[in-house]
Amino acid sequence: MIGGSVGLAARERLGATVRGFDPAEGVLQTARERGAVDVRCGSVSQAVAEADTVVVAAPVGALPEAVAQSLEAASPDTVVTDVGSTKRAIVAAADDERFVGGHPLAGAETAGVAHARADLFDGATWYLTPTATTSGLLYERLHRTIAALGARPAAIDATDHDRVLAAVSHLPHVLANVLVTQAGEALPAGGEGLTATGPSFRDATRVAGANSRIWGDIYLSNADALAERIDASIARLAEVRDLLRAGDRDGVTAWNDAAAAERRGLLEAGVAGGPVQELRVSVPNRPGVVAQVALALGRAGVNIVDMALHPTPDMTEGLIALWVSGDREADRAVELIAELDLPVARA
Repeated sequence: MIGGSVGLAARERLGATVRGFDPAEGVLQTARERGAVDVRCGSVSQAVAEADTVVVAAPVGALPEAVAQSLEAASPDTVVTDVGSTKRAIVAAADDERFVGGHPLAGAETAGVAHARADLFDGATWYLTPTATTSGLLYERLHRTIAALGARPAAIDATDHDRVLAAVSHLPHVLANVLVTQAGEALPAGGEGLTATGPSFRDATRVAGANSRIWGDIYLSNADALAERIDASIARLAEVRDLLRAGDRDGVTAWNDAAAAERRGLLEAGVAGGPVQELRVSVPNRPGVVAQVALALGRAGVNIVDMALHPTPDMTEGLIALWVSGDREADRAVELIAELDLPVARA
């Protein structure tokens, strides 16, 4: 579904020619019928040939081999990315300046190219994990491409990505599985099943039992970070259990109110407003400088709406033009870039 949606959006919004390969029987035919690809290819190398941008959409466990095949067949000026839900393993495996790990926070319970949509990424955060060896020019191209697909690209370190996603994505899937199992044990045999539950249960368990081929890989590839979040959840549940057994009304109220405040803070943190501000950063021509700037802003939650690179004719230095949302984000970006000892000014 993700790969097909990339193809649909690229054809519709970029006017791109999309060449596709999939090893599973019937997938390419469906993709062609849905308009997700222009050309059906018989191999990775055939699909990658002459590409500007390669997007590898596969289960996490299959990514290292698929990315390696793509990089082997790709030209020196081709950028290769993936859409996997965990990033440390693939970033470590694909040590190449042309590779930028990616993860669009978009999807649905449905799977398969038959459910692909050109608008799937509209307004969605699309994480990118550049490293010190990432080509700045290729990172810029990928950033612009993703923005043109309708998403909001955001740079993040691969380790930070996996730690955050363990808490906000992988753990909720684990808890959803636990909840449906407990409900199955609690509801009377032969009863009404889900009709006896409320909307809160249905909302909390929407992702239960997600595609095992995909999610088994995700759980295991991020096992250490996910296990830490599970341990923390067990500890928090134990605290609530003790409050309930003690009949501590004030404690239960404080616990519930604290959760409400945390939720408000999380929602407000995701709201950006104000006009777009342009910043210009003078940088030396050294490996990783673009990634360094992007990651510094990404860690602080400053979203780069768009970017452009302007190297000098002798390629010894250059200018990064960045556009961020709002005066406050621009002020914060100026501070962070100055801390990197890079000259920065508002346009």
